[in-house]
Amino acid sequence: MNKVAKEPESKDVRGRVFELKGMVDYQAGSIVSREVVSQKTGTVTVFAFAEGQGLSEHTAPFDAMVVGLDGEAEIFIAGEPNRIAMGDMIIMPAGIPHALKAAGNFKMLLVMIKK
Repeated sequence: MNKVAKEPESKDVRGRVFELKGMVDYQAGSIVSREVVSQKTGTVTVFAFAEGQGLSEHTAPFDAMVVGLDGEAEIFIAGEPNRIAMGDMIIMPAGIPHALKAAGNFKMLLVMIKK
């Protein structure tokens, strides 16, 4: 079973330069997340997946964009594998099942804009 942890809140990052992949640290056997932006219209979240961790297949009611920040993972969309690495981006379409499995330690930025 995946353990999901949230990074403790720190100072507001608005108006400051910061390194995205430094916003969360890896924790063995866990998935760590930190919301950078949280509004009723959408969220921006940074995730750190320890090696072998992932998200089981699910759907979302709106498109979700993933940007690879560190390491590599397989993102499955409608069962089709897509390899994502640092600097890569993929958009997971609304209503289509998707899942993620980290190939090693993996960090990503998830942007979800609600309709």
